[in-house]
Amino acid sequence: MKRTTSKKISLDALINKVKDRKSGAIVLFLGSVRETSNGRKVLRLEYEAHTRMAEKTLRNIENEARKRTNARKVAIIHRLGRVKAGELCTGIAASAVHRDEAFQACRFCIDNIKRRAFIWKKEVFSNGGCWKAGE
Repeated sequence: MKRTTSKKISLDALINKVKDRKSGAIVLFLGSVRETSNGRKVLRLEYEAHTRMAEKTLRNIENEARKRTNARKVAIIHRLGRVKAGELCTGIAASAVHRDEAFQACRFCIDNIKRRAFIWKKEVFSNGGCWKAGE
């Protein structure tokens, strides 16, 4: 499964990756592009990645989330390229027997994507842009 894409994120596809008859909960985390940052109007974000390393890291984060939280299935998708304000840039889905494990898995994933994934973000404003550091 590809974990990075230049296309819009499909919620149906994301949910279908984690559907499970043994799970009683599916939790989604969706990251979207804000229209302002530090008081400045954001036109878009531009994401770049070392794709092979990013894919491997995202796969590892999914596996770790399952082990640490007892989630049954976890799926991550992250946009690359230009993403306009209001569009989704990150999608995480987790299924688990109970909701708490699914919520924990999503939280673990987004926190670790920001720290570990080889994905870089540039905020673009009407008068220029700047690269943003991860957490």
